[in-house]
Amino acid sequence: MLHHINKWVAVGALVAVTPPSSPAQAQEAPDRDVRFDEVAAGVLKDLDAAQAELEALRQRALDEKLPLSRQVSELQRQLLDAEAERQALRNDKNAGAKALARLGNSIAARKQAVAFLGAQFAEYRRNFESRLHISELAAYEDLLREITAAEESSDLSGAEVFAEQLRVLDASFKRLTDMAGGLRMQGQAIDGAGFVKDGTFVLLGPTAYFASEDGLAVGTVSAPASSLEPTVRGFAEPGDLEAAAELVAKGAGMAPFDATLGNAYKMEATRETLLEHVQKGGVIIYPILGMAALAALVAVIKWLTLLFVRTPSRKAMNALMSAVADGDAESAQRRVKELRGPAGKMLTAGVASLGRSRDLIEEVMYERLLITKTKLQAALPFIAICAASAPLLGLLGTVTGIINTFKQITLFGSGDVKQLSGGISEALITTKFGLVVAIPSLLLHAYLSRKARSITTKMESAAVRFANEVAMSDEFGPAAAATGDRGGPATPDAIRGEVTRVLSDMLGPVQEPATSAAAEPEDDVAPSTDPAAPELAS
Repeated sequence: MLHHINKWVAVGALVAVTPPSSPAQAQEAPDRDVRFDEVAAGVLKDLDAAQAELEALRQRALDEKLPLSRQVSELQRQLLDAEAERQALRNDKNAGAKALARLGNSIAARKQAVAFLGAQFAEYRRNFESRLHISELAAYEDLLREITAAEESSDLSGAEVFAEQLRVLDASFKRLTDMAGGLRMQGQAIDGAGFVKDGTFVLLGPTAYFASEDGLAVGTVSAPASSLEPTVRGFAEPGDLEAAAELVAKGAGMAPFDATLGNAYKMEATRETLLEHVQKGGVIIYPILGMAALAALVAVIKWLTLLFVRTPSRKAMNALMSAVADGDAESAQRRVKELRGPAGKMLTAGVASLGRSRDLIEEVMYERLLITKTKLQAALPFIAICAASAPLLGLLGTVTGIINTFKQITLFGSGDVKQLSGGISEALITTKFGLVVAIPSLLLHAYLSRKARSITTKMESAAVRFANEVAMSDEFGPAAAATGDRGGPATPDAIRGEVTRVLSDMLGPVQEPATSAAAEPEDDVAPSTDPAAPELAS
């Protein structure tokens, strides 16, 4: 069916492309029909051939498509398998990386544990060495030296270092077992005269006893602060000496016991006199002590001076004030002579100025007060200077001593801690004495200053009371001062003159600009020589 459809389609196409014939060409129609049929037959034939070729190609394509499809399917399956295998390998890789990380962390933790154990063994070795009695050091010296060398060696493995460190545990356990009933061993010790003696040690807990072979050196064994050799300390009681000798010789008996474990001897050895303690402070200690002596001397002298300063009695003061209030100048002069001390001198100057203005009386008494205050405060600043300078000198001595200590460390190293602590303690002596001088000096300065201020305060109170009595007195008050005569009445001329003077004083600053053009000031005027002028101006 498809063949026939294609055939007619081809014929229609030929008809469509063939132009219509004209009447002039009609005679050629039979020939053209014949050729048309031939062309159509050829076309159909070609079409059939093409169709057959197309069918063959389709069949061939169909035959080739199935194997290719199978091959594609196989390749896709292989691709999926490869992808699955790749994912599995990736998972294995991630798992391996995590396992490697965990293994690395475990190795790091093991290394830290090994380092910690090594540090603990080293610390145990140091503690073991420090807890050994001085009489045992000779027995364990080689072992401790070998273990220390193994810890510091870089050629040994960790297992070898641990094996060496475990020897400390074995030695410590053996020592505990041997010391259960006391440990006896041979050795050497230094007697009280400084001679080395061969003998026997008996170690009972923290206490060691020694008896020399000749029996002359018997006692407990300790290590002095200035030596690392065992030294024999004898007993004061003969009974203790005999008991210790029997204990060492027989290995049994009564043992005299030192409750301080030898520390009492060490403390006794470190005791020193005040002179020795001062001499350790170096050169700086002498200026500090000089300041202390001078400050104490000045304080004692000043205290005695202030102690004997006389102050007017209340009865004498009341009598003087009554005389001033009554206007009796003769009685006031007689009463003021009974007063002693700086307050009496001040009031004597005030009584001598009776009848004058109150300001002048106050200034006269204030002048005497300033003189007295200067005398009372004299030498007190020196005590304050000593109190401030002594700690600074002490600090200077401390810094100098510490510098010398560091120089010793640079030259000889820091292996001997006792030597370093001794140098630092000597350096701090100057600071100690500086504070010892400064604190009492401050207290003395505060006490003496307070005592001096109390005297001047009483003088100020007496001066104010005297000035008030003068002001309220009819005889010596402002009206009497204006007359210029203490005994006569105030005349109108005197009052007028006083008022004029007061007004001139009040209006003087206003009139100065107007008169300045008429009177030029002199450049060579000599300054005032009144010693009280600066004080009054202040």
